[in-house]
Amino acid sequence: MPFSTYASDYALNQLAANHLLYASLHSAYSASGANELTGGSYARVAATWGTASGETMSLSGTPYTFSVPASSTVAWVGFWDASTSGNFQGMLPNGGSTPYAFAAPSSTGTLLAPNSAYSANQQVVVVPTGGSTLPSGLTVGTIYYVVSPSSDSFKLSATSSGSAITLSTDGSGVVQGITPEVFGGAGSFAVNSGSWNLV
Repeated sequence: MPFSTYASDYALNQLAANHLLYASLHSAYSASGANELTGGSYARVAATWGTASGETMSLSGTPYTFSVPASSTVAWVGFWDASTSGNFQGMLPNGGSTPYAFAAPSSTGTLLAPNSAYSANQQVVVVPTGGSTLPSGLTVGTIYYVVSPSSDSFKLSATSSGSAITLSTDGSGVVQGITPEVFGGAGSFAVNSGSWNLV
């Protein structure tokens, strides 16, 4: 049985108050908190959240500014319950894009994501939701490129302007834009927005 909106918002508020306490930067997706940047003056930054409403909550007190070591890529923003070590809570793709639920029948290889409007070659990632399974051919956290977009439907490619990936099973999940940022030299990076959803 799904939670009521009240229960979901309560859970998010408790998570924010007790566990989503520090933000981190990561070069690639990880379910365990791996790929966190290291070196130079990099350190996690304390994070705060607004009150959850409608099963979502957003970062407050932004921007959060990080020192980024040279030769780094920022692709994901992670969250922890401690400034060092601690317990990893999860991550969001860089860019603060809106997540959209999608369904993908293997017969067409097309992702149907109502209310989305991606452009060709836009970079996105896909993740499963509770009870869903990604279609075979797609991997959680891998960066894909949108091909053949039409309104709120599109296909995905492993490369820019590449061929569409063949999906061998039906599946569903959430799709979200991502904006990796590459640093040749040391610099600073600001997290300006982000939201945590229960989907």
